[in-house]
Parts: sequence; structure tokens; C-alpha cells
Amino acid sequence: MSTPKTDRGKIFPHFESDEEMERFIDTADLSEYDLSVFKPMKFELRKKDARINMRVPQRLLSAIKIAAMEENIPYQRLMRDMVETGLAARADAKRAPQKQAS
Repeated sequence: MSTPKTDRGKIFPHFESDEEMERFIDTADLSEYDLSVFKPMKFELRKKDARINMRVPQRLLSAIKIAAMEENIPYQRLMRDMVETGLAARADAKRAPQKQAS
């Protein structure tokens, strides 16, 4: 069976199971395939050992859920990412040298 090609290489096949994909990855030369359609993926490996409960306006929750659907991730993960990003930005701002008034 021949594999269809694009101008960037062979089209990556679809697999019915993880095992089928693992067998393919073990033997394939991935440099022959068009991987341009792949999207970066972030894996959650840290254990979540604390829970929070907060009240937010319904409009805000709806907006978060819509944004999460656009990103194709669960809305709670998006909220956690936003909290982490906000904390990192705050820490960066505190470390940045302060401009002196002239």
C-alpha cells in the first residue's frame, strides 16, 4: 500500500490504537512524513493535590469555557494555566528593574 504524499512529505497515517501507533513509530523514518499539521501539546505530569472552589460571574465562566473549547482543552486546565501565567508575569514584573522618575 502506498502512502499519499504532500509537497512536504508523506501524509501521517491514522491509527486505531496506541499499540498500532507505537509499532509504526518504532519502525518508521519520521523525516519522510509531513508533520506540519501537528500541534504542540502540553502534558500535565504534576500531581494535583489541592482543590479550590470559587464563585465567578456566569459571563466569565462562559467566556473561559468558550476559550477552552477553542484550545481543545478542559476549562479547568485553562483556568489553571491562566493562574500560572499570571503568577509568572507578576514574578517577572517584581524582578524587573524599576524605572526611576526624572
